[in-house]
This record gives sequence, C-alpha cells and structure tokens, in this order.
Amino acid sequence: MYYPDTVVEEVRAANDIVDVISQYVKLVKKGSNYFGLCPFHNEKTGSFSVSREKQMYYCFGCGAGGNVITFLMEYENATFQEALKTLADRAGIKLPEREISREERAEADLRSALLEVNKEAARYFYFQLKSSRGGHAMEYLKNRQLSDETITKFGLGYADISSDDLYRYLKGKGYSDSLLAQSGLVRVDERGGHDKFWNRVMFPIMDVNSRVIGFGGRVMGDGSPKYLNSPETRIFDKSRNLYGLNAARSSRKPYLLICEGYMDVISMHQAGFTNAVASLGTAFTLQHGMLIKRYVNQVILTYDSDDAGVKAALRAIPILKDAGVSVKVLNMRPYKDPDEFIKAEGAENFQKRIDEAENSFLFEIGVLRQKYDFQDPEQKTAFQNETARKLLEFREELERNNYIEAVAARYGMGYEQLKSLVVSQAAHYRPRQEARVQETERPKKPKEKDDGNRRAQRLLLTWLVSEPEIFPKISPYIREEDFTDPLYQRVAVMVFDQLQNGRVNPGGILNHFINMEEEYRSVAAIFNTTLQDVSTKEEREKAVSDIVRKVKMNSLEQAGRQVSDLNALQQLLKQQARLRTLHISLD
Repeated sequence: MYYPDTVVEEVRAANDIVDVISQYVKLVKKGSNYFGLCPFHNEKTGSFSVSREKQMYYCFGCGAGGNVITFLMEYENATFQEALKTLADRAGIKLPEREISREERAEADLRSALLEVNKEAARYFYFQLKSSRGGHAMEYLKNRQLSDETITKFGLGYADISSDDLYRYLKGKGYSDSLLAQSGLVRVDERGGHDKFWNRVMFPIMDVNSRVIGFGGRVMGDGSPKYLNSPETRIFDKSRNLYGLNAARSSRKPYLLICEGYMDVISMHQAGFTNAVASLGTAFTLQHGMLIKRYVNQVILTYDSDDAGVKAALRAIPILKDAGVSVKVLNMRPYKDPDEFIKAEGAENFQKRIDEAENSFLFEIGVLRQKYDFQDPEQKTAFQNETARKLLEFREELERNNYIEAVAARYGMGYEQLKSLVVSQAAHYRPRQEARVQETERPKKPKEKDDGNRRAQRLLLTWLVSEPEIFPKISPYIREEDFTDPLYQRVAVMVFDQLQNGRVNPGGILNHFINMEEEYRSVAAIFNTTLQDVSTKEEREKAVSDIVRKVKMNSLEQAGRQVSDLNALQQLLKQQARLRTLHISLD
C-alpha cells in the first residue's frame, strides 16, 4: 500500500507551496495569489498561478496544476515516493516504513539491480583501463591530452577485445542472465552471453544524481560504428538525460555549453568550462530542452563547425526556444570542435569566443544568406523576402523591430524598407514557426467530453471551494449524490465532508488523485476555474440558485429513469416543480 493519507497530508501541509515553488520559479504577488512564468511550457506573460490559501498551483495556459507534491514530481521528473521524501526531509519529518505492492517492489528491485550492474560494470571498465590490457586505450586518452585527474573524474574505462569478458565477470558476481540482458550490456542466447561493448574506450553515463545509467563506447581502431551507446532500459532514457549534467548543474555559470560528444564535454571540463553537456547520441529533443530549463535560461551551442554541426544547431535552436531557453551559437572556425580549438588556442581564447557568441536568430539568417548569390538581383530579392518572412516569428512589435534593425544593418538593407517588406509579407503569410511557437506557448488543454450538466456540477464545486460560506445556504437542496458525474461525485464527497468540519482543503483533496494523471488535471481545474463576476447581491443569489437548480434537476431526471413505482415518480415530479421557483437567499 501507499503511505497512509495522514502521513501524505502531514508532509504536504508542512511545506508551504509558495515557499517551495519560489525556489524554482520567480513569483510576484497579485491580489491573493502569486504569478510567474510557467515552468512546464514556454510563455512570455505569466499565467502560472500559485495560491497560498488553496495550497495549489495552476497554469491557465497549459492546464498544468496540482499541489506541492505533484509540482516536485513534474518539475524534477520524480516519482511520488521521491517527491514525498524530498518534502519530508525539507520539513524534518521522518517517513514511516511502508509496505508496497508486489508490482512496486518488483519495479523498485529491478531499477536498483540495474543500477548495481551498471556501477559494477563501470568499476570493471575502469580497472581494465588501468591494467596492461588497456594500455592502447590509455594511450589514446593520453594522446587526447586528458589528465589522470580527468580520467578518474569521469570514470573512463576500457572494454576488452574479448566478446564475453564483461559477461563472465558479471556472472561471477552472481547476476542472472535475465538481469544482464535487461541492462543492455550483454546479449544472451543459447550459446551464452555476448558483450555489447568490446575493444572500446568507455564513457559511463550518469544521471543528475551521479548514478551510472548507461555507457557510451568509442571503438579502438577502424571498427564501426565509431561510437556506440547503451540501448534504452528501465533506467536509461536518452531523450531525458544529458552527458555531463551531473557535474554541470553545480557550475556557477548562468548558461550551459551544449556540445556534440563525450570528448568535447570532457576536454571542456578539463579546461575549466565545467558547464558543458552533450546529448547522448540522439537528436536534441524538447525533453532535453525542458531538462536544461530547470537549471539555466540560456545555452550556447558549441557544435562542430562543419555542415553536420550547422544542421544540428539549426535543429536545436527552435527546440530550445520552445522550451523557453535563450540560445546563442559559438563560432569555432577555423577549428572543427571545442577540443581542437582549446588545444590550438587555449582556454582564454575559447572564453573570448563564448563572450562573442552570436544571437541564434542572426546565426540562422547568416546560414540562410549563404544560399544566395547577392550578385544576382533575383536571388538577392529572394533572400530579402525569405528574411522578411522569418522576421514574422517575432510576434511582439518591439522585439521584431529590434531584429529588423539588426538584420538591415548587417546586410545593407534600409530599416524602413525591410520593415515595409515584413508588413507586406504578414498580410498573406503566417509562418510555420509562428504557428509552432503559438502551439508551444499555449498548448491545447486535453479535450473533455462535456455538456451543460457536467459544467454545472464543476462550477458548483468551484463555487463551494472559492466561497465556502454559501455551503449552509445550499446544503438543504444539494447532496453529494446529486453530482451524477463519477469524478465530480468523488470530489463532492470530500468537499462536503471538509465543509461540514469547518474548512475546505483543495491541496489535500488532490492527494487522492496523484496517481491518476487525467483525473488529477480535471480536479485541479475544478479548483482553479474563474467564476463569472457578479457585482450585486441579487445577481449572486440568482447565479447560485440557477446552478443549484440545474444540478438538482439533472439528478432528479436521472433518478426518474430508474423509478418504476408510480408514487415515487410523482414525488420526483413534485420536487422538480418546486425547483422551478427555487430562490436561495444569501443573507
């Protein structure tokens, strides 16, 4: 079973949601609530609301909402148990030992065992590198000018040329074939075990907590592929981890340097640039962008200066912007990559290049410029038109005008001339980028099958939570079972119970839905719906009477469909007749 509700509520109540979220999001008080930029989607105007009274957060843009526990779960990508423990430690609460289900225990045991296997494999690879069998691998690393300290810091190792060397070692440690197969380190068939990595320099991949979750291996010699990565497992998701982030997140720099590969990250850390990270042999994803957003608001792309590196930068820029991260691009020419640059020019000159990194939009325009021959008037005009369309990505006029000015100055175009061209393009062109950014900044809330009756039930619950003083006025007419929607009825039972005991606690109610994502979002929306503003007492009384009448009438109609007794049916009809003249006084 899960922790008792009393324990969960104790931990939640001991952690004020405004205090906790303020550690992650800059909040400004407006009225009774606090507002900031939503950490779960990209936006420029704060629609992320945090209520100290309700102990809840809610984003009116993307619909994300919940209490302090679910905030930590979403923001830190943590399990319920991990988030609860973090908050318990923060409040100085000792969690009781708990029983868990067989499935939970099996999953926890598997993850723990896989972490143990990877840790043992990392030790073995490191030992092999230091032994005589790893001499040529060590020579390779020394030729790359890596120090012993750096090799130890990153736990670098060597996978022997034997194709079952690691398998035999791990079997000797007592690990089963099934577990080893699930680790991604070996393939097991009727002939035995076969190592995934052999004759390679090994790079342990660690999560943000410095636990080994996978490996990358660089082949020694001319083998293929040059770099090989662990497959995805129960503990290794390439799209949600970045190489070197465990070290980079503690850097005091306000930005991260994003590289292409392991060696770039390692050589940059050795040179003092300890805020360098790299994606794990996969295309840059929005999950990577959101992970970065947790730690910094800006990145500098340090991809290779060849065509492949330029294309990678062009793919990463919009993804990072969608995650709400500012992007610059570092120019390494005439060198190919950061490692080569630092070896040739030194760390001081590399820092100068970082300081001079180019604005990502101007970088994109520069790449676009290379496609056109300015000696040809037709091509020059085509460049100007395409540039004007691209400037439409900026929806705010001030920002767009600043970029028009910068582009016009760089490419010898008159400011007013380019601005006029942008305006004319806007009249008949809606850029794909703008549409994509709009979708990212205002993600569509999950569609919900709704009708007037469900809406009335939802609004009545919202009203009860927002203005609990009306409860004694409506309780003679409405009971929990009048909420015919199953979810709303469950919420109504808890709300009515709390109101009868003196105080409604939305944050506590949400605890009951933490493991049901869709229902959780729906309940969070109930507690954050904006009620129609009614200024006079008469308007409020009419609004309350109308909504109570609608909820009760729907309940009676559903009950009538189940009744076969004539007397009972007549009683229902009389109740419906009385409802038509219902007026609830709020005096």
